[in-house]
Amino acid sequence: MSRRAFLERTSLALAAAPFWSGIIPEAFAAKVPEGIKITDLKSLIVEDEVYLKVFTSAGVIGEGHTSVHRKAPTCKAAVDDLARVLVGHDPTRIEFLWQAMYRWPRWRGGPILNAAISGVDLALWDILGKLLEVPVWRLLGGAARERIRLYVHGSGKEGVQRAKEMGYTAIKTSPVVADLIDGRRVIKRPWNLKRAVKIIEDMRGVAGDDFDILIDAHGLLTPTMSLEFAKAIEPLRIMFLEEPIQLEGNDTLEWLGKHTTVPLATGERHTTKWMFEDIISRHLVSYVQPDVIQCGGITEIRKIAAMAEAQFIEVAPHGPGNLSTGLGLASLHVDASTSNCVIQESHPNPTGWQLEMFNGRTVPIKNGYAELPQWPGLGLQLNEDVARKHPHSNPNPSIYFEDGSVADY
Repeated sequence: MSRRAFLERTSLALAAAPFWSGIIPEAFAAKVPEGIKITDLKSLIVEDEVYLKVFTSAGVIGEGHTSVHRKAPTCKAAVDDLARVLVGHDPTRIEFLWQAMYRWPRWRGGPILNAAISGVDLALWDILGKLLEVPVWRLLGGAARERIRLYVHGSGKEGVQRAKEMGYTAIKTSPVVADLIDGRRVIKRPWNLKRAVKIIEDMRGVAGDDFDILIDAHGLLTPTMSLEFAKAIEPLRIMFLEEPIQLEGNDTLEWLGKHTTVPLATGERHTTKWMFEDIISRHLVSYVQPDVIQCGGITEIRKIAAMAEAQFIEVAPHGPGNLSTGLGLASLHVDASTSNCVIQESHPNPTGWQLEMFNGRTVPIKNGYAELPQWPGLGLQLNEDVARKHPHSNPNPSIYFEDGSVADY
């Protein structure tokens, strides 16, 4: 056979081959139904969270989860609007569909639109995993680790003692900043720096040297307050100080980093690789904290982690819910397969109606580490009958300075 004939035949074969040919082993590829299409997208609100399902012509249903806290109805509307982009397309073309959801609308970006894309992205990975009968982390390159280190939330000496009794080796707390005055959360000026630092000192005394303390400033501190606090806790070997500066303030974040030795972290409210690019390229933090249901889904968080890896920045994904949610499970799949994901935020496994809502599924946790999820796909299994008993709630926290002006939350 001539070289020209060989190339012509190869080109024809490649043109006819599915996009995943040569990437997914044939034994797995044979499990993907020919001509599979997305047929529908449905969503529902559970308290302040949005859950969704992507339906396919093959009968396989992908489950996803997303949220923009205090904006659930708006987020649901953005999710539902994506049906017109998705229906009729092959659900296994995940990268193509991510690009289509993000780039076809002329107006793009922001927390609401990206949360919608994130939730759908989770459902698409869930479909592919279910079709191939493997957990998502196997599709992301396989396991980079055998178990996933977790941290829990708590405060004071009692919080550390409780975490250690449960087998954890890390806890996250927040500085005591506000006081309750006349029914309002109020930040006084000057603020009580000594009180905030004393609590952390007491926690370190109980924790010892082989236990990590993480601190979430939660954007409550002004830059000056953050600098005062960071300098005061430098001797206490904090793993990182989270969100010491508002998400818009990269130059101010750089200023703070130059004036303290405390490692800094941020990222839970940042969306897509483009919002992380400046933080990573300038090495403004030691840890980035993307939220998989807000930054752009599994597809996007992997790219953000790779960008961070190139700058020797570690990843500690944001996860304000338990590990049975779509957020919790998706985070674990990313953690499992991503070398620079070093610790995962977590909350206790669900009980009561929340456990029923996930049909009793929980991720085993032992000695402060989560096991790798083993269910096909994402592992999310929402019981809609239970979920519908807990409709939308609308929490609206507010915080003030002492003069009655608005403080950040």
